[in-house]
Amino acid sequence: MEFAVIHTGGKQYTVSKGDTITIEKLSGTHKEGEKVVFDKVLLVDDGKNTTIGTPYISKASVKGTIAAIGRAAKITVVHYKQKSRYYKKNGHRQPFFKVKIDSLK
Repeated sequence: MEFAVIHTGGKQYTVSKGDTITIEKLSGTHKEGEKVVFDKVLLVDDGKNTTIGTPYISKASVKGTIAAIGRAAKITVVHYKQKSRYYKKNGHRQPFFKVKIDSLK
């Protein structure tokens, strides 16, 4: 089974053809159905040979399609200091992209 390890959004993901991954929002304007290319490939394994980058593999790329754009569930952020009447409460929803992996090269 062929797989690769890619780096995007400050995180590393192990991907294979046909996988759907949830990644951090990419910079720029993107729409659902657009093609994206990940060129920061750290490792490629084709079942027989394993190639490890230093830190990235040149001429290696992973292509995918944006399946969904959304925001995660709300988390509550609370700042509190006792005895000083300090209390702040905020909510946050992290944006994300769901990407379906089309091919590894």
